Amino acid sequence: MKRLIFVNGTMGAGKTATCRELKKLLPPCAFLDGDWCWDMEPFQVTEETKAMVQENIAFLLGQFLRCPAYETVIFCWVMHEQSIIDELKRRLRGRYQLRVFALVCDEAELRRRIESDIARGLRTPDVLERSLPRLKLYDALDAQRIDVTRLTPAQTAAAIVNSLQQH
Repeated sequence: MKRLIFVNGTMGAGKTATCRELKKLLPPCAFLDGDWCWDMEPFQVTEETKAMVQENIAFLLGQFLRCPAYETVIFCWVMHEQSIIDELKRRLRGRYQLRVFALVCDEAELRRRIESDIARGLRTPDVLERSLPRLKLYDALDAQRIDVTRLTPAQTAAAIVNSLQQH
């Protein structure tokens, strides 16, 4: 059966870097970063753009899940509310095993990571203000939490693979 892995977490938690490592450990697989479906100028968060982005994500995930070349599909995005995960699941058809992981870290580490990204020009300062308050929201999700405070992306990917092998 196909395997769909959601890697979730607030901005700066290390989702994309972890998924790049995870992709190396789980071939044959496909990797979709939800941010790729949300890259527009100007960046606008409205009900219309949110619905369009979720529809695009579901379409792409569905295409990867239907393609016989891939056994595993990895998806990462900021899904800080259970309703986001549930809406994506509702839009997907077919048989697949879903595992949802939430990457969390302590506030000091998240601040350090985001400030480093800001200094390198990878993020804007407003990301810090939006990301820190979301940390506590991941406690309420139906997801396996992984504390990445002291983990590298490679170590986090290995922890996800270990968890997949145990279930």
